[in-house]
Amino acid sequence: MLEGLSEKLRGIIKDLRGHGTFSEANIDVALREVRLALLEADVNFTVVKEFISKVKEKALGKEVLSSVTPAQQFIKIVRDELTEVLGGSASELTFKGKPAVIMLVGLQGSGKTTTTAKLARLLKSKGRNPFIVPADLARPAAVLQLEKLSKDINVDCFDVSGRKDPKEICAEALRISRLKGYDTLLVDTAGRLHIDSALMEELRSLKEILSPAEMLLVADSMTGQDAVNTAKGFDEGVGLSGVILTKLDSDARGGAALSMRITTGKPIKFAGVGEKIDALEVFHPERLAGRILDMGDVVTLVEKAQETIDEKKALEIEKKIRKDTFTLDDFKSQLQQIKRMGSVESLLSMIPGFNTLKKAKGVTIDEKGLLRVEAIIDSMTMKERKNPVILNAKRRVRIARGSGATVEDVNRMIKQYNQMLLMMKRFKKGGMKSLRGILPI
Repeated sequence: MLEGLSEKLRGIIKDLRGHGTFSEANIDVALREVRLALLEADVNFTVVKEFISKVKEKALGKEVLSSVTPAQQFIKIVRDELTEVLGGSASELTFKGKPAVIMLVGLQGSGKTTTTAKLARLLKSKGRNPFIVPADLARPAAVLQLEKLSKDINVDCFDVSGRKDPKEICAEALRISRLKGYDTLLVDTAGRLHIDSALMEELRSLKEILSPAEMLLVADSMTGQDAVNTAKGFDEGVGLSGVILTKLDSDARGGAALSMRITTGKPIKFAGVGEKIDALEVFHPERLAGRILDMGDVVTLVEKAQETIDEKKALEIEKKIRKDTFTLDDFKSQLQQIKRMGSVESLLSMIPGFNTLKKAKGVTIDEKGLLRVEAIIDSMTMKERKNPVILNAKRRVRIARGSGATVEDVNRMIKQYNQMLLMMKRFKKGGMKSLRGILPI
């Protein structure tokens, strides 16, 4: 997301490294490029104008001129202003009432139904007890989709069988949630191809019944300024408390993320970063600003690791490392944990400087590499997995055929495994220097 903007900003910062000091002239040149980059990313013109004005004011300040290098100064100023434009800090949900009702609204195609399930899963992982209500009867598939997703995440879903009135559904779901002790009610409402009076009237009637603690707009970030206009329309019609931006992992221009907070006054509370059910994150403005400037997002990376790593397995692996009994089955287990954290490229993009390195060195990410490694290991016998030393040329040919890979793929996987063993030995001695070669890039 915002890859084009990120690339242009990195180029501008690189040019500034050639200047010994800041002057109004070279600042104007840099800001002209920043302005064009933001407009090309579909950022609202008013937001761009205000952003440029604030950056220039700070860049020419005396306090800034007397510290560090121009490039470092500029990075900090731009990062601070990007963070401010995006909302300053993360905005938490309000859980008011028993149960706390969260209504999700939006146009068709914005990802509202899937986001309802994603949010339910996220809240459940935080200790909440959510209850899902499929109130989108305008699209019959939405009810079936939500029922299936609720089973996948093991969250209860209200049975709408035989009911044809969203108001009746919401009133009954609210009654049941109070009886059964659910603390959160997530309501997926109807959408339209565009905002109309019938939709607004239905949402207002549901709002009156439910008295929601949160009214969240689910908006597709790929629609750019249309997403901002949609947010304004919903806010005027029913009153919003926040926004969930979907498809922030896409390679679209993504200017909606940089425009939404300023133009609507509503905070972005969550971001959809993939199609998987766990691909919903709390929106942290400072972290996205860091990613845009290729400063990484190590905090999110650590949080993902903490959520997915099995502590019991981690202790078992630690014991095997100490005893030098780490097998290819263990190697496969580690790769599976990495896979659960998300795509390899999305993880590496959280490491400071990766995007710059990727462009400079022409690094390509083989997203299917982890699947290929698993297939290769699965094609081995138990004896081969425990003792890879016995993997001679004949065995490697057999494994390649059985896994649909090439002998070169098998050789590469064995090399990665050996590199991981070497890294672990260094780690034991306190001298680990590199992780290169472990991931399939």
